[in-house]
Amino acid sequence: MNAVAALEPPGAWPVGEHWRFRLWAPDARRVELVLADQVLPMPAAGDGWFEAEAAAPEGTGYRYRIDGGYDVPDPASRWQPDGVHGASALYRGDYAWRHDGWRGRPWHEAVVYELHAGACGGYAGVRALLPRLAALGITAIELMPLAQFPGRRNWGYDGVLPFAPAQAYGTPDELKALVDEAHGLGLMVLLDVVYNHFGPDGNYLGGYASPFFRAGSHTPWGEAIDFDQPAVQRYFIANALMWLDEYRFDGLRLDAVHAIEPTAFLHQLRQAVHAALPAERHVHLVLENEHNQASLLREGFTAQWNDDFHNALHVLLTGEDEGYYGDYAPQATAHLARVLGEGFAWQGQTTPRGRVRGEPSADVPPVRFVAFAQNHDQIGNRACGERLSVLVPEPRLRVAVALTALVPMVPLFFMGEPWAAREPFLFFTDFEAPLDQAVREGRRREFAHFAAFASAQARSRIPDPNAVSTFEASRAPWPAPDDAAAQAWLAWFGGLLDLRARELVPHLEQARPLGGRVIGEAAVAAGWQLGGRQWWLELNLGRQGLPSALPPGQDLLCTGPMEEGQLPPDRLRVRRVGP
Repeated sequence: MNAVAALEPPGAWPVGEHWRFRLWAPDARRVELVLADQVLPMPAAGDGWFEAEAAAPEGTGYRYRIDGGYDVPDPASRWQPDGVHGASALYRGDYAWRHDGWRGRPWHEAVVYELHAGACGGYAGVRALLPRLAALGITAIELMPLAQFPGRRNWGYDGVLPFAPAQAYGTPDELKALVDEAHGLGLMVLLDVVYNHFGPDGNYLGGYASPFFRAGSHTPWGEAIDFDQPAVQRYFIANALMWLDEYRFDGLRLDAVHAIEPTAFLHQLRQAVHAALPAERHVHLVLENEHNQASLLREGFTAQWNDDFHNALHVLLTGEDEGYYGDYAPQATAHLARVLGEGFAWQGQTTPRGRVRGEPSADVPPVRFVAFAQNHDQIGNRACGERLSVLVPEPRLRVAVALTALVPMVPLFFMGEPWAAREPFLFFTDFEAPLDQAVREGRRREFAHFAAFASAQARSRIPDPNAVSTFEASRAPWPAPDDAAAQAWLAWFGGLLDLRARELVPHLEQARPLGGRVIGEAAVAAGWQLGGRQWWLELNLGRQGLPSALPPGQDLLCTGPMEEGQLPPDRLRVRRVGP
């Protein structure tokens, strides 16, 4: 843990046979360490910090006592076996790595499979899936957030203890074993981290470290964090380095960075990561950013989730135009063409909902964009969690999956997508009363402006986030060998990834757009220069067949029957031009 230790991180870290405890509590006059049955003073160390050293066995429970009045868990707890309100536990972290020589994989080789650890059976359940994913052609898994959250079930975005892997899924060493196993199979492991807010239950920081939050400023999910505070910067940088150094994750997906202000902190984080970790390691920092700041991709971040790709494609596939799809519905075909040709659909224009969105991105290499037709947000934030497999006919679904797999961006697939799973992925929580009722009502109120849920009776059918059945319905187990339809989908999907690995990946770093254009109603064509060859695709989600718009070359994939020179409805063609 040299990289983290160099920062003097908060929390309890081993120092020889002892432990060093550090807490930032600028509102406190006195702090004591409650270590098992001992109460030890923590002298002030300046700038709101309190520190102490003590000896204790690994696994010993501890808390901090604030001004002699109340005890709190460590906000940098590395193991929280009794939940967010319980005592923190000392964790040394001496895992014996089996694949110590792993240095990661370059980003252009990434084919990402996003999953929820709990829905896959915890750390052990995910580990058991890894050989199947590797054999399919997946090269990276991305875990939804693991920071300790309240209860046993949660998407992870309500985490309140970012240093503690969720105990509902297993132990810290079981998480390391998952990462270790993945590396042995040649798989990268990425982790979704939430640095823009804390969840509503179990965050005690406001009681003794109120400057952690920016007074009078809020995000859609809670109090805004004050990233101008050096202690706050240290907290999150130490957290990122813990995941990357101690747990050996290959990268982080930074959730909703548009809610992190000032943006300068993102650069501090990126610089700290690259300074602390060996240069020979491939470490990837991927953004989710509603503002589509292409400048961040020019300044060292690896890639960004491209919501514009999904949103424009989804409108063409489904015809939906409510909510944020309203920004894309009037010109969805032109938006998709621009995404394929320039990266972002919105590059500084004002959307129909009155928001200025995006920055010019045509010069950003395509590999810096993460493309997806589905992910946890776009499925789970639907009222009933429907996947594309139940929203559109199979030929249109094949167009969406093949486009995602074979566009010269980095593809991401959500768990179950490779076999066209039909199980929903719903929003689920495990809050105690009265928060459970507030979340239930808030969830249903959120959809009141949608036509399908305009009545109270219709909204009452929206699944209760807190019900165990909502979580159970969201599992997507690997299909049985005798499930012929799912096995056929897996074989077809594996063929897509094989084609990508063989024909596209070796040239992907050279990819430069040749432009995307509208060729008909809900139909686009786009091309890329890949060194000495070109890569072209065309898709038609309209109602009428069209003449093919591609230059002469070799067809590598058609998602259904084609006639020479024609592009029927609900089809995608991929063509190589050149050697």
